[in-house]
Amino acid sequence: MNVRHLPRLGALALSLALAACATTRTPSPSDPLEGMNRAIFTFNDTLDKYTFKPVAQGYQWAVPQPIRTGVTNVFANVGDAYTAFNELLQLKITDFVSDVMRVTVNTFWGLGGLFDVATLMNLPKHQQDFGLTMGRYGVPAGPYLVIPLLGPSDLRDGVGTIVDFELDPTSFISPVSLRNYIFVVRLVNTRANLLGASDLLSNAALDKYSFVRDAYQQRRAYLLHAGNGTSAPLPNYDDEGATDSGAAAPAAGAAPTSPGKAAPASPASSPAPTTPAPGSSHPTPAPAAPASDASPGASSDGGAATASSSDAVASAPVGASEPVEPSMPGSQMMMPSIAPALRVK
Repeated sequence: MNVRHLPRLGALALSLALAACATTRTPSPSDPLEGMNRAIFTFNDTLDKYTFKPVAQGYQWAVPQPIRTGVTNVFANVGDAYTAFNELLQLKITDFVSDVMRVTVNTFWGLGGLFDVATLMNLPKHQQDFGLTMGRYGVPAGPYLVIPLLGPSDLRDGVGTIVDFELDPTSFISPVSLRNYIFVVRLVNTRANLLGASDLLSNAALDKYSFVRDAYQQRRAYLLHAGNGTSAPLPNYDDEGATDSGAAAPAAGAAPTSPGKAAPASPASSPAPTTPAPGSSHPTPAPAAPASDASPGASSDGGAATASSSDAVASAPVGASEPVEPSMPGSQMMMPSIAPALRVK
């Protein structure tokens, strides 16, 4: 190569690097390296599209569902053992005992983990790793990172991933060839389980990078805060008007009771028509009878004010029941449910 071309090649490489770093569509304070992360994300996505996804689709087509479920249960049982180790480090004794019981039950009664008997016994499944263990003791997450071949992470979880690989029970298998074979099977089986999630991501997300980043960060924050006995703050989609009208609903329910109790008073005055002796057509008994009839409706002057006000208040619950915005927060659980699938270990 001619030495004179080296400065030009260096300038070209520098311009490409600056162009990649300038590609920030949705800047985030937690993602200062977005340009580099997007380049790695594109590389991972392209590699997955042409290698891992076709292999996973072939695996899903060739292997029956019961066998794939058994393989998933075996690796999940191994993961429960490592989860129990991290729970012990975090001093979560109750969760530690629960997951030890899960591993024991599934190993002996579930034929080595092929069957998830522990779930049938109502033993809850937890998810812990060394990144969450460091976060438990106050280690900050650091900037968001996209690791080649591994996907979304951050500085703390990136260090935790190295520890996860070293302490994973499958890493202690002595024949290296068998260990590598198990790793490949685990990777392909995990990717096959995520085919539906990847299709949803491709169809629903306008910016896949931002979607994956936000979903990953929300999921990790949820796991960290839920383990500390608190929950991560979620967006509030409730309408203030709905809460105010809902507060007026009990008053509406209480208002019809007053006419109901006032109605028996009108039959008490109903004996007035039985005294026509005083003589003639005195107008006082006649309004008394319509007053009892008009109390449910609104015809008399004295009863019209109370009836109209009670009707106005009684109509409030109808308007309060129309808004459907409070049901929207359930939809945003979609994102914490996809995020753990994006981190393959």
